[in-house]
Amino acid sequence: MDDTGQGASIDEADEEQALTPLAPNHVKLLRAQAAIVTAPFVIGSLVLEAADLLPTGAFAVPVLVAAAWAILRVPLRRHAARGYDLGADRLRVVRGLWFRSDTVVPFGRVQHIDVTQGPLERAWGLATLVVHTAGTHNASVSLPGLAQGDAAAMRETIRTHIRREMP
Repeated sequence: MDDTGQGASIDEADEEQALTPLAPNHVKLLRAQAAIVTAPFVIGSLVLEAADLLPTGAFAVPVLVAAAWAILRVPLRRHAARGYDLGADRLRVVRGLWFRSDTVVPFGRVQHIDVTQGPLERAWGLATLVVHTAGTHNASVSLPGLAQGDAAAMRETIRTHIRREMP
């Protein structure tokens, strides 16, 4: 009940509904991506450290601490900040730490559906579901971090629903 004595609205009910978390391997994928991004900075700091231009550890230690934080902590938070809900007639995708995005895609607006995999995603058995909708603003909604089988099953569920709606 809200302050007016009436039940929660549909939007509030959507927000309160538990989201399905992404696959656990998504954290490993995010950590690998973070390691790839931070590697040049770590290597550069070690090269500067070896050149003896600054006191020992003045540059390398802060870079190594920042890299460890970016590899160990940030992926956990990013993973926890994402989720989805596959309803009977819509897909809801929630993401974001600082800038939260809650996108609802009605199946009636779906034009086509892709399941994509990069090399790192394949290594951990993950895939990204991409739903393309009618319109130009936010015409594609992607949901990374799904288990490959789950992404394919979601694609088939949405495709089946779209076929039923076609005249």
